[in-house]
Amino acid sequence: MRTPDRIYQLKITLKNVRPPIWRRILVSGKTALPELHFIIQAVMGWHNCHLHSFEDGEVSYGERDTDFGLDELEDERRVKLQSIALAVGSKFEYLYDFGDGWQHTVLVEKVLTAAPGGVYPVCITGKRACPPEDCGGAWGYVDFLEAISNPEHENHDEMQEWIGEGFDSEAFDLNVVNAMLSQPG
Repeated sequence: MRTPDRIYQLKITLKNVRPPIWRRILVSGKTALPELHFIIQAVMGWHNCHLHSFEDGEVSYGERDTDFGLDELEDERRVKLQSIALAVGSKFEYLYDFGDGWQHTVLVEKVLTAAPGGVYPVCITGKRACPPEDCGGAWGYVDFLEAISNPEHENHDEMQEWIGEGFDSEAFDLNVVNAMLSQPG
């Protein structure tokens, strides 16, 4: 008899941004870290344009790349979520875009048994839009929001042209996020 998959309920919170931007997802504990990277990209709204890493407090995992000085990272392809997220309340870090430094805290909220017929991964809730790529990290995002919300700001026109119409920092669409998750890799 096959042992049921353990499903992790994770809360992924973008650090250094107020009000908080976060997502709550259900994902199999057997998910390898490269796949978890793509899941986080989809639920947060990133576009996978930059390097990333995971850190469990002791070890950093990622794609080893000597051209970028990333030869000290442990190979993420060999690691499953259940290896670094051992118990409810445990946390690990996900870093996206080493230049802008988008730091995410990943908290294990629950460990569940997979529901019969359940489809994973799935996003169950979240708050606020993902910042645009390449806006300068958390501090650049604050400046970006100030510029687009104030027509008198010296960078208003430039930022509006760069982002286009309709950026809403409060927007979060669960259906769009789950549609992204359901697309083949």
